[in-house]
Amino acid sequence: MAAPTEVAMAAGPAEATEAAELSRALGRLLPGLEADSKLGRRRALEALERALDTAAGPGSDPVTFQGPWAGLLLPRLLRLLADPAEGCRALAVHLGGAALAPHLDDAVRALRSTLLDPFAAVRRESCECAAALARATPDHFHMQSESLIGPLMQTISHQHWKVRVAVIEATGTVIQFGNGKSVDDILSHFAQRLFDDVTQVRQAVTSVVGGWLLSLRDRYSFFHKLIPLLLSSFSDEMPEVRQSAATLWEKVGLQWQKENEEDLKDKLDFASPPPTHYPPQESRPGLGCRELVFRNLSKVLPAICHDITDWVVGTRVKAAQLLPVLLLHAEDHITQHLEIVLRTLQRACADEEKAVVSSCTRSAELVGTFVSPEVFLKLILAMLKKVPSPSGLLVLASVIRGCPRDALRPHVNIIASELAQAHICQGSENDLYLENLLLCVQALVSVCQEDCSAASLQLLEVLVTIMAVSGATGLGDKAQKTLDTLAVVENVPSSQDLYRKHMGTLLEQLTASQGNWTLHSIELLQFIVILTQSGPAIGENLQHVIPTLRTCLQPTADPHMRLKLFSVLSTVLLRPDDTINSQGQFHGHLETVLKDILVPNLQWQAGRTAAAIRTATVSCVWALISSSVLSAKQMQEAQETLMAHVLGTLEEDSMMTRLTSCHIINTFLKTSGDAMDPDKSLKVYPELLKRLDDVSNDVRMAAASALLTWLKCVQSSEAKAYYQSNIQYLYRELLVHLDDPERVIQDAVLEVLKEGSVLFPELLVRETEAVIHKHRSAAYCEQLLQHVQATAAVTL
Repeated sequence: MAAPTEVAMAAGPAEATEAAELSRALGRLLPGLEADSKLGRRRALEALERALDTAAGPGSDPVTFQGPWAGLLLPRLLRLLADPAEGCRALAVHLGGAALAPHLDDAVRALRSTLLDPFAAVRRESCECAAALARATPDHFHMQSESLIGPLMQTISHQHWKVRVAVIEATGTVIQFGNGKSVDDILSHFAQRLFDDVTQVRQAVTSVVGGWLLSLRDRYSFFHKLIPLLLSSFSDEMPEVRQSAATLWEKVGLQWQKENEEDLKDKLDFASPPPTHYPPQESRPGLGCRELVFRNLSKVLPAICHDITDWVVGTRVKAAQLLPVLLLHAEDHITQHLEIVLRTLQRACADEEKAVVSSCTRSAELVGTFVSPEVFLKLILAMLKKVPSPSGLLVLASVIRGCPRDALRPHVNIIASELAQAHICQGSENDLYLENLLLCVQALVSVCQEDCSAASLQLLEVLVTIMAVSGATGLGDKAQKTLDTLAVVENVPSSQDLYRKHMGTLLEQLTASQGNWTLHSIELLQFIVILTQSGPAIGENLQHVIPTLRTCLQPTADPHMRLKLFSVLSTVLLRPDDTINSQGQFHGHLETVLKDILVPNLQWQAGRTAAAIRTATVSCVWALISSSVLSAKQMQEAQETLMAHVLGTLEEDSMMTRLTSCHIINTFLKTSGDAMDPDKSLKVYPELLKRLDDVSNDVRMAAASALLTWLKCVQSSEAKAYYQSNIQYLYRELLVHLDDPERVIQDAVLEVLKEGSVLFPELLVRETEAVIHKHRSAAYCEQLLQHVQATAAVTL
């Protein structure tokens, strides 16, 4: 640095004297600028201020003034810009500004270059210099500040996070002391830094924006642009960033409230309490914060709603997270913007990104909290009527969940009735659609509790539909649990009692279209759910159930539908006392079941589907006669009606059909005893005899068992002699199977022959002795002969 005398000598004769005097004054005061004590540095600065005011007075030469200033004082003042004492820093800024002003163009030109230097350290130092220059020249800097914004924004995405932080902080100072219009140029860059992976970078954005909201000269004109940036940090992943944003925002609100006390006088004097049902996990923002958001919402909201549907995932997530923060501040003022909010939520709730959907459902809950149901239901139900969608239902469910019970109570019937309408209830079989439809019911039951009682029929219709058409088993289970919950709030023992309460109405509405049902008809699927889930309520409504089954199980009806219904009917018939005969009234419909439902479907028709239907029908017959639903008289009636048709099914390709038919015939024989007409009886055993040649051992065993029962029936018949020639034929055929390769079949046939031996023992002995030598082993024939002899001896 040049010595004071050298500076003085560099000037002309006149100026030299003034420069020398100023240099001597500076020489005395400069050491004080480096004093250890804060007070010493401050006194030195104040003395310098007085000396410089005198030197720079009217008539003074700028050259005389600038020389000592630039050469001696400026470097020290620049160092004092980092002084720990605020007063010293302020004086240093004040004194340095006047000196730097003439060199401002050069300084800015240099910084524009160094801010883009290849070396990160140079960029960081340049940022600090730019901030210091702004602070040092507050009266002149605004004229040059805009030229620094470009280089700063080019550096804001630098790969080194410390450079990014330095840029953000420098930008904060440059705009604070420069031209506020530059805020528009940096907004998108700052918004992008809120996605930065480094916490310190996001913290820097939060601090700078908060600082602008507090102290930017023309901040009022930028509130609607800066508020979203600061409030976006409320959802930052790091607690320290969230806390910093909350603290700054509270200060902003309090400051604005104080600056606008007159305007807010009534609201301050008569503060309104928090809205009822205010979210318990939230702290209500102060009046200033709420007013700031409300007054800027019309400017902020369109941009946020646009960003929620942006093609960039991160942008959508940030915008979606910001929306509930704004709504929490706006409270009932949301109503003025409800249409655009709901339209945006409906679109955003269809997003594939879970974070977007989660934030939007939270926003919808806040709509329910702060907006009257009369208002939001009118809009939401209109949207669902126009285009039913999973996202629309999710919005409705969320709004209901956020709504106070007292406010929602008068609208329960309206909501339930709309949900039960075909255009919504049957709007789609998509699992997501049904899941969100279920969420609506769950929300309504959860919020309104006992108030749902008056709408339980409509809610039951919705739940039955969900269970009927949902492809996912888990969803059906959830619907059943919701039905159980509805039963609890209705104060009835179980969901079956809900069916009992509404079964008649449900079936009347449902079965009106039965003549047009196919396998895919939603009404059919609903009917099946009712049959399988309502339990004893079926027995109370046979006047609806049986005619519907008769219509849908005619041979002319959809064959796949018939297959499904027979399966369901079999299930119901296996538990008659808990279902179809709970009231003991099934006997009144037995003839219809036998003649109009079972018989037509046992008749042979070509094709695999027809064969599958016969199999299903045989299973139904077996369920009917093996349960306890039929009395002895009714069993006899069933036998007379069905026996001939069941005998025909013994020739079916399906092993299960043949096996089940054998069991049915056996049961019929056991219950008829000797009451069967001989002519009809003689038609039974030949068909059973054929089954002894079946490919399935199970069928052969079942046929043998049925033959044994048939022989018992003949034994007790008064017309025993009428059967002799047939019995002789039977003996001969059975003796062939007594030599079967399968030992289990031999054992079964031996038991049949033993049972039949009491009819015509001499005849059996002759037939046995005639073939014994043909058998691979005479053991079974010998056992049979010994049995006949022993029986004869006992008889004698």
